[in-house]
Amino acid sequence: MAATFVSLGITDTFHQPLTMILINFTRSKYINLMKQSKLMAAYIFLLTMTAAALGLLGCASTREHNTESLLSAAGFHTMTPSTPQQQASYTALPPFKVQRRDFNGKVTYAYADKKAGIVYVGGENEYQRFKQLGQQQKIADEQLEAAQMNQDAAMNWGFWGAPGVW
Repeated sequence: MAATFVSLGITDTFHQPLTMILINFTRSKYINLMKQSKLMAAYIFLLTMTAAALGLLGCASTREHNTESLLSAAGFHTMTPSTPQQQASYTALPPFKVQRRDFNGKVTYAYADKKAGIVYVGGENEYQRFKQLGQQQKIADEQLEAAQMNQDAAMNWGFWGAPGVW
C-alpha cells in the first residue's frame, strides 16, 4: 500500500508543502529574531550613550561644586548682584572661572556661579589660600587613586576587575 502512495506521488505533494511551510516559518522566525536583535542593540547603544552623557555632565557639576566649596573654605564671600552696575559686572564675568580684577587699586578675585546667580569675591590672601587648598585636594585625590590601584594589585585584580566576573 505504501508503494501506491509513492507511485501516485502523494508523498511528494504532501511533504513538499509541509517542508516549505517549515522553511518559511523558520526563516521568518530568524528574520524576526534578527530584527529584534538589531533593535535591542540600538536600545543598548542609546542607553550607553545617555549614561555616558549624564556621567560627563555629573563630572562637570561635581567639579563646579568642588570649586565653590574650595572658594568658601578659602574665605571668599558670596554676593548677589543687586545694583545695575553690579549686574553689568556680573554679566561680563565668564561662568565658573576665577577672574582677577583691579578695583580701586586693590586686587580682587571673582567667580561667577551663573546657575545660582551669585559671585564669590575674595582678595589676594583668599586667592592664595584657594590655590593651596586646590593643591592639597589634588594631592589627596592622587593618593586615593594610588591606594586604590595598590589594593587592586594586591588582590591580583586585572584591568577589568575581579577574576571570574567576566
